[in-house]
Amino acid sequence: MRCAAIDCGTNSIRLLIADVEDGVLTDVVRLMRVVRLGEGVDATGRLSDGALTRTFAAAQEYAVLIEEHGDPPLRFVATSATRDARNRQDFVDGIRARLGVDPEVITGDEEARLSFEGASSVLATTGDDTVLVIDLGGGSTEFVAGTASGLIAARSTNMGCVRFTERFLQSDPPTERQIDTMRAEVERLIDEAAAEVPLDRITSIIGVAGTVTTVTAHALRLPRYQPERIHGAELSVEAIQAAASELLHLTHEERAALPYMHPGRVDVIGAGALIWASIVERVEAATAGRVRSALTSEHDILDGMALSIVKRNG
Repeated sequence: MRCAAIDCGTNSIRLLIADVEDGVLTDVVRLMRVVRLGEGVDATGRLSDGALTRTFAAAQEYAVLIEEHGDPPLRFVATSATRDARNRQDFVDGIRARLGVDPEVITGDEEARLSFEGASSVLATTGDDTVLVIDLGGGSTEFVAGTASGLIAARSTNMGCVRFTERFLQSDPPTERQIDTMRAEVERLIDEAAAEVPLDRITSIIGVAGTVTTVTAHALRLPRYQPERIHGAELSVEAIQAAASELLHLTHEERAALPYMHPGRVDVIGAGALIWASIVERVEAATAGRVRSALTSEHDILDGMALSIVKRNG
């Protein structure tokens, strides 16, 4: 069965057109456009006119591609920025006009579930594994723990690379005081997540989304962005810490010159890297050093959405 999924987050809007057979996805189209829908939402509570214009242009591009590939069933999901915006009806109306579907403004828990299903569908786990999937986005970060049998616990937190760059990291590069202030808030939100998600029971970590894949590319010193090398890469906590610290302390110009850096991530990767490194450090501590590394997955909520379409139409 062919299906289409669009994930519209705080920083990017992404399209997956895939053929699904026996629970296995084969990509037909996988695209990302950085539209920064959540630009300024943390401060204003509204989606800006410019952000809506950029997002609608990408949605129109995706509408053409979906029609060219047979007009398969489509699921459109909107996450953190849209949940927070007072004028989200403007967004809903604009998406409906271009794609013919209403965007689902899903909860953080549903976002976490879909991310877990997408990541775990392509990285093998055993029945004894308790996997923690971290979906680190522009406006929120989802913590979701589960086994091969299903979810155990999930928590969505209001920290992400766009939100925390705007809130904390105003200098280029950020000052140590800015970094320390942000780090304290990250630790507080990890505490909140840990109250619901049993970090001490985790046996492995999978990180998804653009911050994690970019930190991985940096740690691997790739000559360009290479999904085939990034997907499934396992990095030690120390390697993640080192890569995150380097990205956080580079200037905007230095980050932009990295061969694997997407232009839409240049200004926000430092905040995202700090969040990711802080999470893996906490899991290592919570498990008394049993978990010393993390896996990176190129497959995430989009894959979970595609699988959900098949279930709905099965």
